[in-house]
Amino acid sequence: MEKLLKQASKFKDRIAIISDGDKFSYNLLIQESGILASSLCEDIDDLDEERIAFMIDPSYAYTVTQWAIWRAGGIAVPLCTSHPLDSIEYVLKDAAVSKLIVSDIYYDWLLPLAKSLNVALIKYNIVSKNSTTLPNIDGSRSAMILYTSGTTSLPKGVVTTHDNIAFCIESLTTAWCWSKEDHILNILPLHHVHGIINVMSCALWSGAICEFLPKFNAQQVWQTFQGGALTLFMAVPTIYYKLIRHWKNANEEEKKKMSASCASFRLMVSGSAALPIPVLNEWKDITGQLLLERYGMTEIGMALSNPYASERRPGHVGQPLPGVQIRLKKENGIVTKSNTPGEIQVKGPNVFKEYWRKPEATKKAYTEDGWFKTGDIAQLNDNYFQILGRDSIDIIKSGGYKISALEIESVLLKHPDIEQVGVIGVPDDEWGEVVSAAVVSSSNQDPKIYKEWLKGKLPDYRIPRRYILIDDLPKNTLGKVTKNKLKDLFIH
Repeated sequence: MEKLLKQASKFKDRIAIISDGDKFSYNLLIQESGILASSLCEDIDDLDEERIAFMIDPSYAYTVTQWAIWRAGGIAVPLCTSHPLDSIEYVLKDAAVSKLIVSDIYYDWLLPLAKSLNVALIKYNIVSKNSTTLPNIDGSRSAMILYTSGTTSLPKGVVTTHDNIAFCIESLTTAWCWSKEDHILNILPLHHVHGIINVMSCALWSGAICEFLPKFNAQQVWQTFQGGALTLFMAVPTIYYKLIRHWKNANEEEKKKMSASCASFRLMVSGSAALPIPVLNEWKDITGQLLLERYGMTEIGMALSNPYASERRPGHVGQPLPGVQIRLKKENGIVTKSNTPGEIQVKGPNVFKEYWRKPEATKKAYTEDGWFKTGDIAQLNDNYFQILGRDSIDIIKSGGYKISALEIESVLLKHPDIEQVGVIGVPDDEWGEVVSAAVVSSSNQDPKIYKEWLKGKLPDYRIPRRYILIDDLPKNTLGKVTKNKLKDLFIH
């Protein structure tokens, strides 16, 4: 926090945040986060890593609250505003939260839960007074707990330190050439590193403007683009798909305006899920912008990125970011050859401190020589990493073959009728797993036609044997397809 605060203090009266149509300066952000931090400390000098949760929509108030918790010496636990009550209860209990800060709209809904857990429920409010002396926060102290999506087990609290966060911000602002002249639109959930670190924190580190749109709306995003102020945009593949669909539904004059509005951008980034190459190509055709793909996860922040100024290779996530070490590991040793799959393992100051109060899970997450095991499988092609999928989800083991679901999805998405597709392995006594595809299609044809269409485009053993048509793929709040739910559609 000390480094972030020092950076922000360089920019004084410059606009830091645009939220709900209002503009807020760096000076005001520093002042009001200090006031809130003082009120959180009450009669003590330092929260001493007390866990403070907060549920506030993406906004200036969100930023003030997060900074205040950090400045007071607490650990920030941001909650997802779209999660059901039982998910929120799990986080509050697991993190042993003492205080919960909320905006007015969530107060009555959360009051019964807060009372039952003996958590102090506080309405967000900045009392007009000066801040008191706040503690000096050492970089090694814990700063934030973000919870994993819990797709294969109960969510785990990922603890990152102030040093972890500062390193991730510095690495990204260097790699992506951030400056105080930048202006970014933040439409991402703020319970995840993509929205918190890649967008909001990188902007505020650089003296740039972070503009919030609390809830995604394709028309509003295109309208903001047409304002001409933005220089960067970062989103997940699902959002780019929805923006493309909105563009296609517009008349010719509107299409020209929307496409022209993207000329002012110097960078657009896609992450948090695999970007289908057809979506990348369509976006480039519409906007002239070649999306930059990168790779990261809650435990490591960002680790790999396509280059900012040189070749961005479709279907690949580039090279290690500055200061980050990457290796590929398979059962019999380190991968040294190109085009050979292995698990991505990571070392560096970006890697998280621990899973909250789960020492055994933390220990299992690392190799004996100290590398974090991501569980993601990749291969190196001519110095560019290509993600093949998660070992437990996207790597299908069928008939003795290890098959990348992401590769099959990228081929199926080239079919003109297919809008979305999810490929999974369904348990089978004979094959181990049967390659299966759930398809969102613009036609109502028998999906088995895709099996015939794939012949000659994929080896026979990779062609899905089972198909279903669905209206939409199940997704989490980050737009990632929840493949366990998809699997249930085939099993039940």
